[in-house]
Amino acid sequence: MRASPVLLAGVVVAASVISGPAAHASPLCIKERTPFALSQDTVRWTMSIEPGADCIQGLRWSYMQIFNVAVVSGPSRGQLAVVGSGFRYSAENTTRGADRFTLLISGKNRHDPGTSTLEVEVNPQ
Repeated sequence: MRASPVLLAGVVVAASVISGPAAHASPLCIKERTPFALSQDTVRWTMSIEPGADCIQGLRWSYMQIFNVAVVSGPSRGQLAVVGSGFRYSAENTTRGADRFTLLISGKNRHDPGTSTLEVEVNPQ
């Protein structure tokens, strides 16, 4: 039995509505990822991102467990969301200025529990 063209078109439209707009993630947005150690340390990362783009970044290293990621100070120009053991930063479409945010990461590094502070500086491309 063959599906009618109208039925197939309806399925395509429904699938595109459900999935929403495609995210344009910037896979190389963090140029240097200095590892943190969950030992009450502070690490600074620099992000380069185009206006209107997203940066999706995981935080877990292979040898650690992340229990919580909390926003200490949010960005003033873009939007930040904690996603599991990572984050998603969305740059504004019109602004070209620098931005920054700070995260507090808690978990276990091998067997030792602890926290790290991650300060991220956002620079436009």
